[in-house]
Amino acid sequence: MLALTREKLDQARRLVAASGLDIWMTFVRETSGGGDPALPLILTGALTWQSALMVSKDGKAVAVVGNYDAEPLEATGDWDEVIPYVRSIREPLNEALNRLVPEGGGPPRIGVNHSLDDGKADGITWGMYLVLCDYLKGTRFENAIESAESVIVPLRSVKTPGELERIRDAVRQTDRLLAQFARSARIGVSEQSLFDSVQDAIDDAGLGYAWDRSGNPIVNTGPNSMVGHGRPSHQIKIAPGHILHIDVGVQVDGYCSDVQRCWYVQEAGEAALPEDVVTAWAAVMGAIDAGRKALAPGALGWQVDKAARSALVASGYPQYMHALGHQVGRAAHDGGGVLGPTWERYGRTTSMSVEEGEVYTLELGVMVEGRGYLGVEEMVVVTGDGCDYLTERQTELPLLAADRTA
Repeated sequence: MLALTREKLDQARRLVAASGLDIWMTFVRETSGGGDPALPLILTGALTWQSALMVSKDGKAVAVVGNYDAEPLEATGDWDEVIPYVRSIREPLNEALNRLVPEGGGPPRIGVNHSLDDGKADGITWGMYLVLCDYLKGTRFENAIESAESVIVPLRSVKTPGELERIRDAVRQTDRLLAQFARSARIGVSEQSLFDSVQDAIDDAGLGYAWDRSGNPIVNTGPNSMVGHGRPSHQIKIAPGHILHIDVGVQVDGYCSDVQRCWYVQEAGEAALPEDVVTAWAAVMGAIDAGRKALAPGALGWQVDKAARSALVASGYPQYMHALGHQVGRAAHDGGGVLGPTWERYGRTTSMSVEEGEVYTLELGVMVEGRGYLGVEEMVVVTGDGCDYLTERQTELPLLAADRTA
């Protein structure tokens, strides 16, 4: 992972230089109990004391950290300068700022990780924000703090080659799990049993969970299943005529997948998909296609969502009650721009411009009366003129044979 942090620090240098900020600072306290979501992008491991990790507009990467954290940071070779302290970070931090931001260049600008709209760019706690303000009080940096969204959002969103390779690996592992899931799915098997078998496979493979394991995977079969972020049922079992649906994501080397797939459970004597399922499948595929075609650098998130949403409604189905897509990376919901409608819940994230190198999901579905939820979720990476699938796209709805019983 050390090579990956160097990739991200190099990316941060370019972003800070273009941002107008003098300094981008990630300011944290002890991180063993959790910390700023930006920290793993630029640092492998944890920090014990108050720490300031800074990248200046002239490309210097400087860390002011507790005495016992300094040597491990120096050993990585990632940082141009590591400054240790013992009693207080106040003086070494201000001394570093004075060197990194020469006087005479206008009012200084220090970007820290706070955001109204993006939780992954909102890593500084209120307490640490107040501590930093106190440390800068009475200096020329007293009123210099502002949001670092212009750095941290694209830093997290635009994936480097090393990040993309880890995401591809997570997708490959997910494909393997889905193939195993399809083999174990049988008429009479409960949602809970399928849930348990997937978790056993994830654990046996030594993989991580892309979101909280209590809700990963999401398994649905039939019309009475709990749709959305529901819990699997012991009572609800796969039965003929059901749509079987799974939403699963794993974490590999710190990077995630997020994929949904469906199957149709045949009734006795059925040789093909029934008409209502064929119609629903075509509507879902058409809407995802419309969203994919609209997804390209420069598009706004709400425009991509509108293309898919309009296609689904034109097919005679109600609009989905969520965004078409979110970014995936170190988390399944990785912050940054969202491919969604201009609802207040999404803030400004759906008005962000799509950029090359971002990874998004394309996900939507419909309820088929008497059969259940038919939903698909793909992952794509934005290219120079559109997007490419990271997942092997599901283009057909597989049949689960009526004679496959538990």
